[in-house]
Amino acid sequence: MYHVWVEQAVDLGWVPGPEVFWLSHFDQWLPLQIYLLIVRGEGKTVLVNCGPPWDYLDRMNAVWREELGERSPMAVAPDQQIEAILARHGITPDAVDMVIVTPLQAYAIGNIDKFSRATIALSRTGWEDLVAPRVFDPRRHMAVPDRLLRYLVFDAWTEQRVHLLADEEILLPGLRTARVGTHHRSSLAVFIDTPIGVVGFSDTVFYYANVERNHPLGIQESLAECRIAYDRLRREANILISPYDPATGTRFPRGQWVGGSAEITE
Repeated sequence: MYHVWVEQAVDLGWVPGPEVFWLSHFDQWLPLQIYLLIVRGEGKTVLVNCGPPWDYLDRMNAVWREELGERSPMAVAPDQQIEAILARHGITPDAVDMVIVTPLQAYAIGNIDKFSRATIALSRTGWEDLVAPRVFDPRRHMAVPDRLLRYLVFDAWTEQRVHLLADEEILLPGLRTARVGTHHRSSLAVFIDTPIGVVGFSDTVFYYANVERNHPLGIQESLAECRIAYDRLRREANILISPYDPATGTRFPRGQWVGGSAEITE
């Protein structure tokens, strides 16, 4: 069994409503945030995502401003930097055993080089799509900046710490992943056994209403994958955590595990 904490890593500004809800909310702009998970149990410390690269925010924001204007800047407050997040939980980067990345995008993998001991778990399908895409993507750097790609290929790979996930995989007892696609080829659902039920976390879910009202995600690559992913999350997760919905910060307050009681000391 594991305990799970939710931490905000980014304020993502506002995006057009149809990016969140398929063919809907055309007259609205909706706020997004980015959350990561700290998972502790079975003698392991696991992160699900590790926030954006601090030194790359300006370049990422330049791309988003060109597409969406000034309402969508990515901002990271000092207490949202990964070192500060971990310190609140008494964790150092060297104490992290595994980082699960979903999706394979800079805002999720941006601090991966800070974890010199950790296994880096990411979708094999997503990795193949990154390094051998069928169509050239001039914005590959928005997925993995050059510096971090070199780290993955030369440092972490040589140290045998990059774990390319099959479509279904049990990483640890009570901790499993499934490739669900939809948002990106690298998108996963992560399922975590906890004392109060199975936590489900997936970047296919921008707002809880996507799953709760079965309203597909707007930014997606496959409507069929989206519907399958939502059906699976409803069936297999007792507790759903969205990585992007601002309501996540209310549903799962900082400093408390997802059960909502006082902080657990491991």
